[in-house]
Amino acid sequence: QVQLVESGGGLVQAGGSLRLSCAASGRTFSRRTMGWFRQAPGKEREFVGAIRWSDGSTYYGDSVKGRFSISRDNAKNTVSLQMNSLKPEDTAVYYCAARTVGVTTQPELFEYWGQGTQVTVSS
Repeated sequence: QVQLVESGGGLVQAGGSLRLSCAASGRTFSRRTMGWFRQAPGKEREFVGAIRWSDGSTYYGDSVKGRFSISRDNAKNTVSLQMNSLKPEDTAVYYCAARTVGVTTQPELFEYWGQGTQVTVSS
């Protein structure tokens, strides 16, 4: 089993920045992928980005490219999402997720999920 705990959400003005973190515990998988998704009220869960743990390759959704970045800390077994130039449409609950093998943007293919953290961007 893998446990994921997100932190760092909050309220920020448009144009500001936030940094989310996800701490993973339990089993680890050398070929895992860690992903970030978000879900706004009334909308489907949206792929934000992912990082392949083995080599640090990153992948981003079109709506956040150039503004968000993902990084990992091997020693702490954490993954972070740095969000810059935030917009009101970035308001959502952000989820950290883990997939044991392979990279995908589809949320249904991630096996483990955190509880989510709220990000609210005011205009």
